[in-house]
Amino acid sequence: MFYRPADGHGLPHNPFSAIIAPRPIAWVSTRGADGSENLAPYSFFNALAYTPPQVMFASTGRKPDRMRGKDSLTNIEETGVFCINIVDYASREAMNRSSGPWPKDTDEFALAGVARAPCEAIACSRVATAPASLECRLTQVIDLLGKGNHMILGEVVGIHLRDDCLVDGRFDVTRFQPVARLGYKDYAVVTEVFEMTRPGEA
Repeated sequence: MFYRPADGHGLPHNPFSAIIAPRPIAWVSTRGADGSENLAPYSFFNALAYTPPQVMFASTGRKPDRMRGKDSLTNIEETGVFCINIVDYASREAMNRSSGPWPKDTDEFALAGVARAPCEAIACSRVATAPASLECRLTQVIDLLGKGNHMILGEVVGIHLRDDCLVDGRFDVTRFQPVARLGYKDYAVVTEVFEMTRPGEA
């Protein structure tokens, strides 16, 4: 099968998100200029660089109660900071609950029963039980093709690691089983890890 996205795929469901999978999930916590807090997952997410450490996530679509994009984007543009929390298997239901199109004044931490803790380097809350949280300062928002598509880039200025996820000096993903997004309504969890040495590495 071959199709041009501009012409449509002719399938019952769009295969695009199922092709690029698995994708890590950024559970993004933000605080607006008025002090209200938001927590929402985004699966267009990844790391970009080591030095300084940088990350990106993309917000797609719009909400009727926001002039531009979604609550996370509005809060980030107002305050210039955000926190990316890594989703473990134990938090999958809470993460999903926080993904709804809730009104802008909804506190998803409370709605989903998620414990919060203060960040250290930025004025924002983080998910207290997350295996890792990345405190970020906004570096750039890039408006992408299409309505409501925006890419948010940030520099990581603080990192929280849950102590039980550190094993022999390494951050061990098998200790918490990170959740990844597939296509449609499908998710995956990391339960098996293997090593390979790249050419030229010791």
